[in-house]
Amino acid sequence: MAVLPAPAAAGRDTNSDRLSWPARSLGRQALPPGDGWAAAGEGTTGGSAASQDNVHVVDSRAELIDALGGDNATNRNNDTPKIIYVAGAINGFEGPDGNLLTCADLADPEYDFDEFLVTYDPAVWGYENDPSGPLEDARRRSVTNQTRYTQINVGANTTIVGLRGARLENLTLMVDSVRNVIVRNIVFDDAYDCFPAWSPDDGDAGNWNSQFDLMSVRRSENVWVDHNTFTDGDNPDSAQPVYFGRPLQVHDGALDITHTASLVTVSYNRFDGRDKVMLIGSSNTVGPDVGRLNVTLHHNVFDGSLQRLPRIRFGQIDVYNNHYELSGDGFQYAVGVGVQGAPYLENNSFRLGPGIDTADLLYDWGGTVLTEQGSWVGQGHRPLRPASLLDAYNAANDPDLGDDAGWTPTLRHGPVLPAAIVPIYTRLTAGAGKLPV
Repeated sequence: MAVLPAPAAAGRDTNSDRLSWPARSLGRQALPPGDGWAAAGEGTTGGSAASQDNVHVVDSRAELIDALGGDNATNRNNDTPKIIYVAGAINGFEGPDGNLLTCADLADPEYDFDEFLVTYDPAVWGYENDPSGPLEDARRRSVTNQTRYTQINVGANTTIVGLRGARLENLTLMVDSVRNVIVRNIVFDDAYDCFPAWSPDDGDAGNWNSQFDLMSVRRSENVWVDHNTFTDGDNPDSAQPVYFGRPLQVHDGALDITHTASLVTVSYNRFDGRDKVMLIGSSNTVGPDVGRLNVTLHHNVFDGSLQRLPRIRFGQIDVYNNHYELSGDGFQYAVGVGVQGAPYLENNSFRLGPGIDTADLLYDWGGTVLTEQGSWVGQGHRPLRPASLLDAYNAANDPDLGDDAGWTPTLRHGPVLPAAIVPIYTRLTAGAGKLPV
């Protein structure tokens, strides 16, 4: 691969005529015709039409924001075609001087976590009402401060490609109210929330909840997310402390697709060792999401994740040729069938750890139907064998889920592989670092 330019000095033009030919070609690549829901409508071309003046190589938060338009607060309004190559690691906590900020730097002066724990202890506050008052207000202001730094807003007609070793650390890539975005070949690592919310009425014993996803797609369409790796790195949820009898939750989703988003293809990604992975639709309210939230997931690997693989509401969700490595430690479910969701599951493979049964792979979140065929399941080191997730679920649960989602996918690129070879194929092809750059 050609040698990249030295890191940019202030004011340096980040265009590069020294990118390797594979990287240059990758930046100009559009989603192939017929490749999932993102190929519908006008298709997904990202920034492939960018002029040379709008091709950038970036290696800092400041450069990334500048390449996206120059002002993080308004970059989502920048619809100029642009191709952005990420070189090395970019951290969302990068401050104006280039040094990394801490959670203490972003905390509102009136916020004190120890005082928060004393004030909202359920033994004092109870479980019926959400926190309110000056401390909660200060926590919310602190979240707003963090959002200004760690949420990076992306405009329409954008392609973001990672060069070798590219990472986006401690940040949320936000695609909100735009169309035609491509994101490829990047490791997304640990978008942690410095100021989690306490929700005493969430579940039987309350829960801590985080604000930030690794990547979020909202109110947008024609988005292609391809060959990335999503991880919490060395800061897993399992290592968080316990307060009020519940683990502190500093992460939200890996890749959430919500708020009427639609026409999204998620292909050849790895989701490693996370709790919550992918929420498709964020509310059970029958309204604007109806007829939206159409998403394709193919050739992804879900390794050691615990839930939302994905959790589905309203949309027609095509889930084929994905591989699931489910460890069993804290596992809840794989595919959640939610209100008016219409999942179509075909030729997926599942390797189950101790204590996980085939009947555990589906969960009813208020849905009624799905189509499922061609699944293969293996327990431990035993060989994969054909199995029906739906039959196993219905045998163990009441009421049954119906077996017809009411639609048949037509937007698929290339043949659907037999589930028996999906584990090998995805191991070789899914995740960041598998594309030529």
